[in-house]
Amino acid sequence: MKILVTGANGQLGNEMKRISRENPNGNEYVLTDINELDITQLNQIRHFITQHHIEAIVNCAAYTNVDRAEDDEALADLINRQAVENLALAAREQNALLIHISTDYVFGGHSNTPFGEDAPTNPLGVYGRTKLAGEQAIQQSGCRHIIIRTAWLYSIHGNNFVKTMRRLMAERDHLNVVFDQVGTPTYAGDLADAIAHILSSPVSSAHEGIYHYTNEGVCSWYDFAVAIAELSGLSCSIHPCHSNEFPCKVERPSFSVLDKAKIRNNFSLTIPYWRHSLSSCISQLNNIATVQ
Repeated sequence: MKILVTGANGQLGNEMKRISRENPNGNEYVLTDINELDITQLNQIRHFITQHHIEAIVNCAAYTNVDRAEDDEALADLINRQAVENLALAAREQNALLIHISTDYVFGGHSNTPFGEDAPTNPLGVYGRTKLAGEQAIQQSGCRHIIIRTAWLYSIHGNNFVKTMRRLMAERDHLNVVFDQVGTPTYAGDLADAIAHILSSPVSSAHEGIYHYTNEGVCSWYDFAVAIAELSGLSCSIHPCHSNEFPCKVERPSFSVLDKAKIRNNFSLTIPYWRHSLSSCISQLNNIATVQ
């Protein structure tokens, strides 16, 4: 099967590159970012999909700067809604499967039990609203689709919480990290492996729809930071603090734990525990630092 990956230079996109090299499982991946394919241009997508005989699309492209989106709604909407609608329309025309990555930010975060796929949505800002609009555009397009909502994504690539914390912990004696926002970290490598597993599975109409995927377990950002320090062997002292000590343009979800039973059951997935995956990522980061 020929699979188009968009946003290939991002965290998840880079992990899809790894899949294409190490475990393609008979599939051929066509890896693109904006220089190879501008997904805001529908006719360009149509031509690319036809030219390369694409049978499935994995959309890793997104506008993800939550605060900046408040001041740049037009661009966030272009990438998170309009470009997604373009991919969905082109996929429908070719009968290609579209796997799209969405976010826990479609929920308001005011809960104390894990969010199922059918839980009411209530995005708190522009980022969440545009990502939800992208989901809705896919559903309304009539294309074959799987939407995967995830949260707290990190990897060895790009900018993310793990890499930022490691840098700050190496520079400072102590850090304050919020303890009143709870969720589950997601290692991008695990999510890419799950996507590859789905692509190698028989996907019928009964399998289509919305799914949730993060690593297993629950923690606060404070707990996450403490684990990063411990696994990195850094002596920086981590102190818990309240969210209101770090004012932001948009409210972050206080609870964003996602229920993953559906994706586990429908695709027979085994999902790693968050600390195990964090340990693996940090080992890779340590190896990279040693080589450098």
